[in-house]
Amino acid sequence: MFRSSKRISILAAATLLANFTPAFAQDATFPQREGLRPETTNGVPHIQLNVEPVPELTAMMLEHVAELSGVTLGATRVSLPGAVGFQLDREVSLAQPDAIVGGREFAHVHPDGSLHASLDPELARVAIEAGWATQHPWADQRPGWEGFVMIYTPTTEAELEIVLQLVRGSYSYVTGRSAP
Repeated sequence: MFRSSKRISILAAATLLANFTPAFAQDATFPQREGLRPETTNGVPHIQLNVEPVPELTAMMLEHVAELSGVTLGATRVSLPGAVGFQLDREVSLAQPDAIVGGREFAHVHPDGSLHASLDPELARVAIEAGWATQHPWADQRPGWEGFVMIYTPTTEAELEIVLQLVRGSYSYVTGRSAP
């Protein structure tokens, strides 16, 4: 499956990240994402280039995100038309309010299946190094955005599991709550 002993299985990574809390983001590890990194634009809109979405995986992702406590799916407040925002309900307190890009939206998925999300900066670094994400061009523009990344479109169910763990990591980071 993976060629390096430094890499762990996708299942092991998913198990590790399922227990993710902001307090140990520095301990998170990921399997190396296989294949080339998708190309992205260098500005805004920050989008992937030449990537085919997998609508079934995006639908599965949205089903899982909708199950997070205090999250409502809806039109994005900060992204392109057709993107779905992951909005935190008013009763959900924010542990990292500066990480929110707009309104109470902690992440959103684009029509191509890629996402923008606010991660703990150390978790973002690990995800970028493992090939799962890239820093948003504006990540260094404002305090609190240091972990703002684009997570690449999942193309398999195994990749979707890692992407969902990153979304749960974003939820945990922004709210201070453990995600199921």
